[in-house]
Amino acid sequence: MASPVNVFISYSHEDQEFHNSLVKYLTNMQRQGEISTWTDRKITGGSSWRNEIDKHLEAADIVLLLVSPDFIYSEYCYDKEMGAALERHKLKLTRVIPVYIRVTDVKGSVVEELQGLPTDRKPVNKWQDKDEAWKNVVEGLRSAIAEYLEARPM
Repeated sequence: MASPVNVFISYSHEDQEFHNSLVKYLTNMQRQGEISTWTDRKITGGSSWRNEIDKHLEAADIVLLLVSPDFIYSEYCYDKEMGAALERHKLKLTRVIPVYIRVTDVKGSVVEELQGLPTDRKPVNKWQDKDEAWKNVVEGLRSAIAEYLEARPM
């Protein structure tokens, strides 16, 4: 069996509830050995949080950006995490996927150029059935992972 794809989740702490929901919906993929997820909530006491984030961003195959007004507002999320992820994306070392969780203005930003999830960039909080929204994200992630793995040099 192939090793799991490393998924880094970048989000604003203001969106913790969305982060928690996404992690729950990714559980089956983790149990099946398809992915391994990492977020800053896994940083332990006494660790250098910046070094931990940098190390896991560097190792990420997929970076999920939980896009919201708070994500765009956060200099650390937008400039540091997303900036580093997009550099690796340009080099085809990782794949960056925006996941729209709340209505957000991204016009003219680099986020606008990337195909996002859920379908049609309809934010998760606007879906009548949130389970359906997260299932849509998981299905889109599976498709993106398959495409990423096909294109990745061996």
